[in-house]
Amino acid sequence: MDIANEFFSIPSAAECRPQFAFTWRGVQYTWNRLPQGWKHSPTICHGLIQTALEKGGAPEHLQYIDDIIVWGNKAEEVFKKGKRVIQILLKAGFAIKKSKVKGPAQEIQFLGIKWQDGRHHVPMDVVNKIAAMSPPAKKKETQAFLGLVGFWRMHIPGYSQLVRPLYRVTRKKNYFEYGLEQQQAFEHIKQEIARAVALGPVRTGPAVQNVLYTAAGEPGLTWNLWQKTSGETPCRPLGFWGRGYGGSEAHYTPTEKENLADNEGIRATSEVVGNHRKWKAAVWSPTRQVVEATEGEGKSSQFAEVKATQLALEIAE
Repeated sequence: MDIANEFFSIPSAAECRPQFAFTWRGVQYTWNRLPQGWKHSPTICHGLIQTALEKGGAPEHLQYIDDIIVWGNKAEEVFKKGKRVIQILLKAGFAIKKSKVKGPAQEIQFLGIKWQDGRHHVPMDVVNKIAAMSPPAKKKETQAFLGLVGFWRMHIPGYSQLVRPLYRVTRKKNYFEYGLEQQQAFEHIKQEIARAVALGPVRTGPAVQNVLYTAAGEPGLTWNLWQKTSGETPCRPLGFWGRGYGGSEAHYTPTEKENLADNEGIRATSEVVGNHRKWKAAVWSPTRQVVEATEGEGKSSQFAEVKATQLALEIAE
């Protein structure tokens, strides 16, 4: 669903109106509503809509500024959730575009992403577009390719390691030398996009478990987040992340690298499921078995888990 004239539904504070003043035909005017084109308008709008939905007790949903999606196992459930969200928004002073209220449907496009069976997929037209791309012959072409596939990086395990040869030739200080290593990376990432896994959605509730796996290999750090509910097998992936080592990190001991991966993973994926959700974290080492930290909740326990993992690794050594 889509909110109509969302910016103009939000009054601007009296003390802020002078900064929006303008002159037209010799007469000075100002905006008394949130103006379009102002760089902070989307952020303010998103926050106010989010607050209205939270205060109104909206059912589980995803929101990006004025676009909102709800889901369920049955059409009737989706209809009821959508109706409840609309009621909350109308009460908060927003208007809804009837033409932009779609569904219930088993498949829908939301923010350019294909949603099917409760998960978001890489759309087939994107897969076909990437598959049809020719090997880049210039830095700008390489950057364009990386920009396109990079939008879907959360769907691809080990993405940062896969594209490293391509990023290397885009650096300003480097000449563009497209060799065998770059071609292999180019073909590999196209194959991974074609078989990219579906992700999400993020679920809430006491029965939901968040499972984070982290690893520290030779190329860099990786972490991936999964969710499961009681009686559900297997876990559902929420995303895959990773990065290379920076500065002195490459010279860390194996234990320090694994601890860094755990810490980084918990910090990053907290933004996906929230800072007050229950966690179960694990570190993977090729030379050891998985060492699992104690479960916890909130930011304080996240760091406690990192310390517990470090202690467990030291005991294992």
